[in-house]
Amino acid sequence: MDTRPLGRTGLMVSHVGWGTVKIGRNIDVKFPKPFDLPTDAEACRIIEAMLDLGITLIDTAPAYGLAESRLGQALRGRRDEVVLCTKVGEYWDDGRSRHDFSGASAESGLHESLKRLGTDAVDVLLVHSDGNDLAIQRDTDLVEAMQRLKRAGLARSIGMSAKTPEGTAEALGWADVVMCTYSHADQTHQQVIRDAAARGCGVLLKKVLGSGHLDAEAALRFVLHESPIAADVSCAVIGSLDPDRMRRNVAASAQPTE
Repeated sequence: MDTRPLGRTGLMVSHVGWGTVKIGRNIDVKFPKPFDLPTDAEACRIIEAMLDLGITLIDTAPAYGLAESRLGQALRGRRDEVVLCTKVGEYWDDGRSRHDFSGASAESGLHESLKRLGTDAVDVLLVHSDGNDLAIQRDTDLVEAMQRLKRAGLARSIGMSAKTPEGTAEALGWADVVMCTYSHADQTHQQVIRDAAARGCGVLLKKVLGSGHLDAEAALRFVLHESPIAADVSCAVIGSLDPDRMRRNVAASAQPTE
């Protein structure tokens, strides 16, 4: 699979990454069809199959229910194959989502994530925004906590998974990586993605398939090769439970030949 630099982090990532919400949570998620969670054994087989496809960027979060703990089990012995991204700010407790953007919560939350993931550090740590992007960054001590976690070596790079272009733009003052919504159906982040790349910030794309509502082949071809910001994108993150479907996605996303 093609790889691309993740901004100035020094990391290289597969240009298609894997989002893990479906191996850990199926309640209050925005997908067109309901789905059953895999068993632990099934989740392990799915994770291993995704790695075998050459996917190196894995995106997870404590808000994804069982996902972190299942990754921790499956990645034993394969941790060095993966650029592992998790988040702080949103958590999943007793079947309900909650948000806490305090610095103390970020620090304790990351320590819990590291235990579940079975690792000493994550490669990317993002703020899992609830949409109040500017207030999170300006009115809390979360950014300072993220910077402390990076200095402590618990997160090799830090950034923001924002919901608004304004929130992403604010994060460019401190972030190494940003995660943005982008597809041919939603190009509202186009300029801020350009700005991020110009400043050496790694760009991860989310919702490139419109949460499953867009044609995968056309959507991936657009964001990775045809769009005005295709060259600025480090990785397009796709959630899936089906390694065969992901194999087709990877094939569809390959650099077109002349």
